Formats: sequence, structure tokens, C-alpha cells
Amino acid sequence: MLLLACGAVVSLSAQIIRTEELENYAKEKFGDNWVEAAQNLGSQLQLDQNNGLTYVQVIETPGVSKDQLYVLLNYWFTSTFNDADAVINLNDRELGTIIAQGYLSNIAQHTGGMNSYSVSIKPIIKCDIKEERVRITYTVPYYTVIKMAGGGIMGALGGTVGTRVDENWTLDKSFPFYEKDKQKKTASKALVMSHAYSNVLMDKIEACVKQGMTGNENDDW
Repeated sequence: MLLLACGAVVSLSAQIIRTEELENYAKEKFGDNWVEAAQNLGSQLQLDQNNGLTYVQVIETPGVSKDQLYVLLNYWFTSTFNDADAVINLNDRELGTIIAQGYLSNIAQHTGGMNSYSVSIKPIIKCDIKEERVRITYTVPYYTVIKMAGGGIMGALGGTVGTRVDENWTLDKSFPFYEKDKQKKTASKALVMSHAYSNVLMDKIEACVKQGMTGNENDDW
């Protein structure tokens, strides 16, 4: 029953959430002024020792054993992170740890005069499993950016094709953690979307481990 319940969650959202859905969620929760929302979040958040953004949540699951939790989470992770961009990096039942790298593309985009930018994230999601509890750690180490040099408005007017340059933007050099960031608006949206994604992902995992705890489970099946 536990496994079937978790399977229902996965079947509805193997991708977790699409970028456009996440944007609507972020606007509803934080408003559509990305710079203002990023400033508000920035005043509440602190970068970790590696200058990444890390969130930790502990979910209590009374009456659910470590083995049961592992089965639920193993099923959820293997069904969710199963392509070239979103993969499981560690899955250790005895240790009680599952680590995956997610992927959410085009969370922020900007076309400037000279260049254009498309920002994605590859967050690391770690679950530590114990008896009757799960600890989720979600980390965005940096933003992955596709920069089209010469692919801005001026290039389009001149009929030129931009040159792709892959960049990593560290958060300590991105707004609101760095006030002089030249890509302020783009970095603002990237932060708000990254934060919103952490909320959605943790809600999905919590639903997974609690979905079967309805009081209807028994050994007579």
C-alpha cells in the first residue's frame, strides 16, 4: 500500500514540475517583481561555505521504519531522476542515503543589446534516512548559463548568429548577494525560481513518505 501510494505521486509528476508551472507558482507566492522578490529572499537567506544555496528539512514519519522509507524514496527517486540531465549519483540502502542531481532548464532568460542569456539549475538533492525520519538537503551550487555572445538585439538587427559560451554563475557574484551584478534582473529571477523549486521538491518528497500513512495499511492483503 505504501509503495502504491508513492507511485501515484510519481506518476503525476515524474518531472516534478515544468518550468512554466514553476514560474506561475513563484509569481503567486512571491510576486512578479523578480528584483524585489529576490531582495526579500536575500535578506532571509545565507550562502553556505561553498557559496551555494542550501536548504535542509527534516520530515518526521512516526511508525515508518528506515526500510519502509528507503523503499518509498528509492522508488520516487528512480522514477523521477532517470534521464541524461537528472540522475542518481548515490543510492545506498545500508547507509540510508540517496543523492541525485536534478535539472530545471531556462528558469531565467534575458536578451540584451549584445548578448543573450539562458539560466538553468542542476540542484543536488540528498535524502538521509533513519528510523521514522528523513532529512532532505537541497543545494544549488551555481547557475548554469548558456550565453550567446553577439546574440542580443544588436546581433539580430545585423543578421548575425551568436556564439555559444557556457558559463557558471556563482551565487556570491550574483544579485542579491552581489549588488554590482550586471545581470541583476536575470539573477533575481534565477534566485526566486531556485527557491520556489526547493519548496515544490520538498513538498513532493514529504507527500511521498507520508502518502501511505493513512491508517488503512495492514498485513492482510
